[in-house]
Amino acid sequence: MAQKRVLAIHDISCFGKCSLTVALPIISSAGVECTVMPTAVLSTHTGGFKGYTYRDLTDDLLPIVEHWKALGLRFDSIYTGFLGSFEQIDIVSKIFDEMKGKDTLMVVDPAMADNGELYPVFSKGFPREMRKLCEKADVILPNMTEAALLLGEEYVEGPYSKEYIEDLLRRLGKIGSKKIVLTGVFFDEGHLGAAAYDSEMDKISYSFHELVPGLYHGTGDVFGSVIVSALMNGTNLAEANAMAVEFTAKCIVRTKDAGTDVRFGVNFEEGLDKLAGWFKEGFQ
Repeated sequence: MAQKRVLAIHDISCFGKCSLTVALPIISSAGVECTVMPTAVLSTHTGGFKGYTYRDLTDDLLPIVEHWKALGLRFDSIYTGFLGSFEQIDIVSKIFDEMKGKDTLMVVDPAMADNGELYPVFSKGFPREMRKLCEKADVILPNMTEAALLLGEEYVEGPYSKEYIEDLLRRLGKIGSKKIVLTGVFFDEGHLGAAAYDSEMDKISYSFHELVPGLYHGTGDVFGSVIVSALMNGTNLAEANAMAVEFTAKCIVRTKDAGTDVRFGVNFEEGLDKLAGWFKEGFQ
């Protein structure tokens, strides 16, 4: 079987594990080739660090695509994360149109908000533009705040009811994406996880792990990268969600137990051998 190839469109932080420094090793460990398109280069990520450097690579994105088109490159999946401007959303939308093949899986993590708030770098109109990109996706990976923004409604604090989550998922499914994985779902104070919805089958599944208190940077990128890796290995959505929840939770526990500065990101590296084993031997 030919090796699958994923294009990951994210920024890259030289220090602090997130975005491309997470996506590249995780996807590669799953036996999938990971091509990268950096949207910006930062000295560190922006969560908790001050004085970081930032170089915008927006002007480089379309010339990169033109070179790839000249080479006849094709991708089995295109996976986007944090996009820093309206212009980058517009460019990525064009990349979707120009690089999507018949069977290319388009995955959008609409990274723009958390804990009930839009990230300060974005204006109020940003969610409308992100929704347009989500309309072109096969899979979207919003958290609870992003889900509310995509639907143009107020964020609701948990714990949630199953009825609320399932109504939310079905309305997200009407945006255009066939599959939704909704993170930050919890029905009680002791467990946190994600809900996966396959709109074509109208099937919803859940996966939870015991809650580890605290804020751990880069976990959304870890989670999304496992989802993409699993789908590229032929895993169904429900099992992909379960794998991503389990892997991400174990990374958080490992980091907490070591007493690592949470700004540095979670220790996913020590779990890569187990993740690779799941793809070879089955998730257990």
